[in-house]
Amino acid sequence: MRIENYNSFSQAHFSSDTAKRKNVQLPDYTDWNSNTQTAPSMSNKQYTNAIIEQAKKDQAAGKFQSESAGFRSLAKSYISTASPDRKNIITAGLTAIYKNNKPQPETFNLMDYLCGTAKYKKQANDVSYAEFYDSNGEMVATYSNTGWTFFGTKAENARESELWDTYNNAWNTAAKASQGQSSGATTDTTTGSINLSV
Repeated sequence: MRIENYNSFSQAHFSSDTAKRKNVQLPDYTDWNSNTQTAPSMSNKQYTNAIIEQAKKDQAAGKFQSESAGFRSLAKSYISTASPDRKNIITAGLTAIYKNNKPQPETFNLMDYLCGTAKYKKQANDVSYAEFYDSNGEMVATYSNTGWTFFGTKAENARESELWDTYNNAWNTAAKASQGQSSGATTDTTTGSINLSV
């Protein structure tokens, strides 16, 4: 699951055939909602052009945003360039948690271990809950017995907003061009009035 820290958007994400560290199933970083830091695969201008072209293609196919595999792939590539290195944060955090033999909840300063802090609860070698933070102090993930939840950082959320803005504008423009009217994925509202005088 991925949640914006300042927004209510979330998506469920359960790990499947991924590696385990003791009792913790590690996240599936290939899932489009499970971002970890990657190098850009193109320039920002090329990304913008690719987003616009994907929106036009999706509109012509009657798809919108996550309904399109092309959009999901492009979104993952675009947003991951602003993502923290969740893979290393989680790996280092779990290593630190398992090294500590105290079963009660503890707070770690993972800067010593690489990337921030982790709060957790475990009994013996079974972790039932853990929080993972980046070096800016932003929570980037939690683990519980039900799976992983990823939280968008400010940088990721800003990048995601740019993606949606560019995509939605291009999709709406393509819809207007193909239909000759103003319909599409718009939030524009029209206000009208009725004269009730008798």
